[in-house]
Amino acid sequence: MTTLSDSARDGRRGEPSVSRSTSAGVNAALRILDLLAHRGPMQLSEIARELSVAKSTIHRIAAVLHERAWVIRDSEGRYELGIRALRLGSAAGQLPIVTAFRSVAAEFLDEHDETVALAVLDGSESLYIAMEETSQPVRYVTHIGSKTPAFASASGRVVLATYPAAIVESLWAGRPLVTPTGRRLNGTTELHRILDEVRAQGHAENDGETAHGLYAASVPIVNDSQTALAAFTTLIPASRVSEPERRQAILASLHELGSRFSELVSWLPSYSARRP
Repeated sequence: MTTLSDSARDGRRGEPSVSRSTSAGVNAALRILDLLAHRGPMQLSEIARELSVAKSTIHRIAAVLHERAWVIRDSEGRYELGIRALRLGSAAGQLPIVTAFRSVAAEFLDEHDETVALAVLDGSESLYIAMEETSQPVRYVTHIGSKTPAFASASGRVVLATYPAAIVESLWAGRPLVTPTGRRLNGTTELHRILDEVRAQGHAENDGETAHGLYAASVPIVNDSQTALAAFTTLIPASRVSEPERRQAILASLHELGSRFSELVSWLPSYSARRP
């Protein structure tokens, strides 16, 4: 009786087997690109230390990335993202969720003239993928691609509130939860209490926890299965929302526009959702 080798069995379906070393190399390459996107230019030794990967391995992978224009190397030997990586980033503006964001963001700006952003969860961080800024000279300065700890930010909390408690525990149980401005949460016990409040209100508010003097408010953007895709959030100097009436008007707009936003993207799959 004729038998098939493992490689032949793989080839039967037109899917060549992938060696463990190839998989590890691809993983390391993606980690390098992700690190450079987050941290900016870095020396080879810094990348190796940050990723806990042998310098020789990083050197070999970085050489391939450099040859193919995914990274470039400056005169001081530091690596940063190249044209191919940047080209992928520029395509983000064509995503359906970003197109929908722009339509509702314009209305928010017309009514309140405050910065509004679109954020998604990237692991344990909240990542801005689109933004429309206020015309006012005093503003919170940030940019597309910047990240904040999800447990601390309004955009992160409003998405985390849709997750099962077990996933929140898996991300932060036993870890110190200290916000960027130094407030220490009482572990996941306090975080769960905050998320319970967010679920009850349908929005998250944050006053001075991710940046001093910054007020942020967020509502979730969900698809037709009620899975959170992103957060629709505004970032305002706290001095401009000191009056309760204005704060309530801003929250009302977020809820109204967030609902309309969700309708526009109700057909989208949950590409960033976490499952138990």
